[in-house]
Amino acid sequence: MACILAEAALTAGAQLPAPPDAPAPQIRTGSHRAAKSRSQHRIFWVIPNYRSDENSTNIQPLPVRGKFKVAIDDSFDPSAFLVAGVFAGMAMAQNQYAPFGHGAAGFGEYYGGAFADQAIGNMMSEAVFPSVLHQDPRYFVKGRGGFWKRTGYAISREVITQGDDGHAHFNTSEVVGNAVAAGISNVYYPSADRSAANTTTKWEQQLALDTVFNVMKEFWPDVRRKMFGQ
Repeated sequence: MACILAEAALTAGAQLPAPPDAPAPQIRTGSHRAAKSRSQHRIFWVIPNYRSDENSTNIQPLPVRGKFKVAIDDSFDPSAFLVAGVFAGMAMAQNQYAPFGHGAAGFGEYYGGAFADQAIGNMMSEAVFPSVLHQDPRYFVKGRGGFWKRTGYAISREVITQGDDGHAHFNTSEVVGNAVAAGISNVYYPSADRSAANTTTKWEQQLALDTVFNVMKEFWPDVRRKMFGQ
């Protein structure tokens, strides 16, 4: 996964494509967010989706507090607690961290780790790094074109993002932010699992997961309209 992302980044460096086909890529303020329906905030009403923006026109730069709001909403929405439970259950079923054990106590350890992974990753990639680097943490839905064109666009957003200046940038916030989050996770996972190889694996898994979520964000509006008329 890391190799694929690196190659994509080099390609992007030659000519970074702008986000969705719009006259002038911009970034809307957070004022429109209150008008969003709950179905837009959550994919299938479960996966937090505060980071997604379905309208690529009339956008203004997102202030620092707006970036932190996106990260906090994504991290502490009620559905985020459910998602953490799903990942905790999967990790426990695979006995991923044997020292955590099993039963209620073991699940509590796995749950704490899964929730921390989500929250810290969100704060690093959606708030801290975007604020420092002046990059926008949101995913701008393309909304037009064929399936493969839109899928390619969604995947490319893992290494290409929009800056506060309206131009395309290498997505340092996502790539480096998740690397820092993976390093921080060594603090609360068993000492036996604290190695460079394991940390790199966590980082690659998070990038892969975020790439999948980007594809879901791209097509969720279509699914929502066709299946639920929203």
